[in-house]
Amino acid sequence: MNIAHFGSIIAIYIAPEEGAPTVERSQVRAVPGLGLEGDRNFIKQKQHPPEKRKPAKELTLIEIENIERLQNEYGFPEVKPGELRRNIITRDVPLNDLVGKRFEIGEVEVEGLELCEPCRYLEKLTGKKVMKPLIHRGGLRCRILTEGIIRKEDRISV
Repeated sequence: MNIAHFGSIIAIYIAPEEGAPTVERSQVRAVPGLGLEGDRNFIKQKQHPPEKRKPAKELTLIEIENIERLQNEYGFPEVKPGELRRNIITRDVPLNDLVGKRFEIGEVEVEGLELCEPCRYLEKLTGKKVMKPLIHRGGLRCRILTEGIIRKEDRISV
């Protein structure tokens, strides 16, 4: 199997409850069927039987390059990566190309499910009109396939 190393993780965020500000972590435990330990979606998923859980709620990623584009080209220099409510901020990873593919984030295997398009809720929380500039650049929703620890600076490979 050929392994292509893309980039790495530059930040990890979780939000302990719906609408709460995100909290940056240096590492987090990923659990199949649940998500990232301590995150609002992990807590919500755990309340449901396995057949009612939503894989697209387990993990989200976004490219720092798209955040920087939002800050520099679209005039939102004050937008911080954690405000966009994605769990993992990547560098040098073409996330849109990973829809339908399995890949590794450090020791954790995941599957790219769908693009994580921005929504009005994100605009409401940030108080900024970020939806239009983030269409098709809002990140990737993933299913977690193997349990493990994801760490800041972990490599991402396919």
